[in-house]
Parts: sequence; C-alpha cells; structure tokens
Amino acid sequence: MLYNNRFNGKGSIMRISVFPKGEMDAIVAGQMTVFDWLDQVKDLQIEGVELYSGFFSGKGDAFVDRVAAAITDRGLEMPMLCASPDLTHPDPVVRKAEVQNELRMMEITHRISGSGASTRILTGQRHPGVSIDEGIGWFFEALDELLPVARDLDILLGIENHYKDGSWTYPEFAQRAEVFHALLDRAHERVHFGVQFDPSNAITSGEESADFLDTVIDRVYTMQASDRSVAPGSSLDELRLSDGTIGYSPLLHHGIIGQGLNDYPRIFRSLVAAGYDGWISIEDGVNGIDELRASVDYLVTARDKYFGSSTAVRVETLERERKAVGLPSWARPNLEEER
Repeated sequence: MLYNNRFNGKGSIMRISVFPKGEMDAIVAGQMTVFDWLDQVKDLQIEGVELYSGFFSGKGDAFVDRVAAAITDRGLEMPMLCASPDLTHPDPVVRKAEVQNELRMMEITHRISGSGASTRILTGQRHPGVSIDEGIGWFFEALDELLPVARDLDILLGIENHYKDGSWTYPEFAQRAEVFHALLDRAHERVHFGVQFDPSNAITSGEESADFLDTVIDRVYTMQASDRSVAPGSSLDELRLSDGTIGYSPLLHHGIIGQGLNDYPRIFRSLVAAGYDGWISIEDGVNGIDELRASVDYLVTARDKYFGSSTAVRVETLERERKAVGLPSWARPNLEEER
C-alpha cells in the first residue's frame, strides 16, 4: 500500500515482508535488539519488515527514529506495526490505557512509514463474564477514539482474525468467526479500517482458512502468511476444543509456509480475483532462520506464479473506497518504475 521508496531491489516479485515471530520474546525482554534482527533478515528476498508494539514500550521518539533509520539503511520498509490492544478488558481504566497505547502505536507507525501504513488492532481478550454485546460495544467505543486519528494520519487500522497475543491469559475475544463477522457488520468505516487476514488463525478458530477468506475478501487490506500443522497423533478437533488459556496450543506446530494446513494456492487465487496486490508479511522463523528463508523462497515462487511477477502495490477494494471519498491513491507502481 505504501509510503516512501525504501527498497534495495533484491526481490524480483511483489513485495514481501517478514515478522520476527521466533525472536519476538527475546527482543521484548532485551536479550536481542531490533537492530540485530534487522541484520539477520536484511539479505533475504524481502522488501519490508513488520515490527511489534512491545519493541517500543517505554521508548521515546529518538528510539523510533533510530529504528526507522535502521530499516531505511537496510533498504527496507515497515508496512505494518503489530499492536495488541486489550479493548475488551472489564476495567474501564485499563481500557482507557489500552486506547492510549494504541494511539501511540499509530503515531509510531506514521513516524516510521508515513501515510498508507497499517497499525494492527485487536478486540482484546475473551475475559470471563464479558458478554458478546459488551465486548463489541467496548471495542467500538475505542474505535470511535482511534478512527479520527487514523484519518488525520491517513493510516490504516487492520483488525486481525486473531488467535492470542503471547502475553495474554485468554484467547482473542473475536477469535470465533461469528463474533468477527458481527463486528465487521457493525463497522461502517472502509477507508481507514479493514481486515488484516491471517490464514493460520482461521484454522485455530475451527475454520478452513480459504473458506474464511472468501467471507471477508472485500475488506482484506493486509495479510500475514504462516503455516501450521497438528502434532503427530493429534487432530484438528482436539485443537478446536482447546480454550487457549495456556498460550499457543502444544498441539499446533509452526512450520514452513506451503507445508502445513493452509491451502495457499486457493488463497492466492482468491486474492488475485479480488484485486489484492498488497503486502504479505511472513510470520515464521520459530524454528530458525533457515525455515524463515524457506518460507520467503516459497512466497517468492508463489507470487511469481499467481501474481504475474508484479511488484506493484494495489488493493483494488481499498482503492475504490478511497476514490469514493476523494482521497488520493495508495497504489504504487512496479519497482522498476518507482526507482
């Protein structure tokens, strides 16, 4: 979708980013730096990186600017900042603090990447005793505060079909498809609010990921790619019975994209049919850099096959929404034209 020209020209196909899934806890804990991780991935066939809100906790603008410079110096961009606000917490004081933190993450997103970048938004945890109506109501109370800032900054809030943040006690409030769809049905904003699609998270909620995509395809503006497999001797039915209160289920294994449960050929065909030529960010590397590299290679090959080697960035549904309200396009040409 995006912003400044920060490319090294290594990729031969449409734009790919990576997320530090395997190093996230270490970076948050200070055992590794964002800059160390950027050095690890800079030579992959990628054009961007996604970062996590926890990397910026307690950090000021000077640190944000150092990160922005480090991304640019390595010839990359940051198409999305993954934030995990708990907007369904039963304590209104906590909810207010979560809104303020999300606002800060939106400012950081814009400071690093400018207009067109995306900040992830979640509903929050599935706290005991919070009804569906209450949780959805609290989410939209928060969204009413966040959307005006998203419009001012001209950035995107991407609601993810999420499973669970690693620091949470409970799974995502809107993890189940019926809740996620109820939320989307109430969300009339389609310019600065859209779906951040994660195929593997659909599986954890008991959905076939390609089927789920078809139900939200007209609102998908960003996407992550990962793959999961069920542990030997286990089944998807067992996974679906898990309530998520002990973290990511031990029945679910991360792996190389294209080797797990997601039907990526069908997913790519659906995206192309809908006019999605946006970023895809790889959420892999839990088992090391070699698996992350293999996932990048898979996506490079798949993009060449399904997206016609396009390096353009254009999400047709989003472009129509922006044009309808008189806003400039976020589309960008192929890299060769952009240089």
